[in-house]
Amino acid sequence: MYEGIEELPQEFLFEVETAVKKEEPISIITYVLSTRGENKLKHIIQTVLSKYKREDLTELIFTSAKELIVNATKAAIKRVLFKELGLNIADPSQYDLGMESFKENLVSRKFPYYRRKMKEHGLFVKVTLSFSSDRIILFVQNNFTLAVREEKRIREKFVHSKEFDNLFEYYMKYGDTTEGAGMGITMVEILVAQSGYDRHLFTIYSRQTENRTVARVEIPLDQNYVPRRQRYQKWLQEKASGLT
Repeated sequence: MYEGIEELPQEFLFEVETAVKKEEPISIITYVLSTRGENKLKHIIQTVLSKYKREDLTELIFTSAKELIVNATKAAIKRVLFKELGLNIADPSQYDLGMESFKENLVSRKFPYYRRKMKEHGLFVKVTLSFSSDRIILFVQNNFTLAVREEKRIREKFVHSKEFDNLFEYYMKYGDTTEGAGMGITMVEILVAQSGYDRHLFTIYSRQTENRTVARVEIPLDQNYVPRRQRYQKWLQEKASGLT
């Protein structure tokens, strides 16, 4: 039991309990995550982890989810702002111009406005927890693709974060002055590694055909479980060897 659960609707609690029993994925839609939204997220995670007696993973999954939601929300707000300014986010020169305004406008007092504007523009953040006795997978999804500059910065963060074991060291060297603190992606990767898992279990991908961008964290629960990335690499090796 945690502070805030008593404020959650009984219907929501029942739906989560039912889904967990059936091992069905659970999703929530958010715009700007509120305290109530955090409580819903925490309840989902704790209920799932309790089923498998893995409450020790609460901090890893909950913190990862929050950081990735913040990142996804910022990306959506960025698109709202670019539309209001009449700028093309895919144009590198216009991207730099828009980012100057983005830094100035990304303040908490404007979040109610951005929440409303995200809804008007059909932008949202979808959070999904997929789970079984073998693994838990966290998905945080935007319903748009990444701009070229965004993809480049994400790749840079993944490369740079591998040099460090803790966030303080990373921030001292690569403190981000361009798009806010910029610690979310780095924090998640370092959390995954510090928890004893392969950093590659955290991935971000953007698919034009599906018009979505997804941050994915896969946590094995069974020691014999083979993560998707390893299965894919094995398939590639077998294909190269002419075995498939």
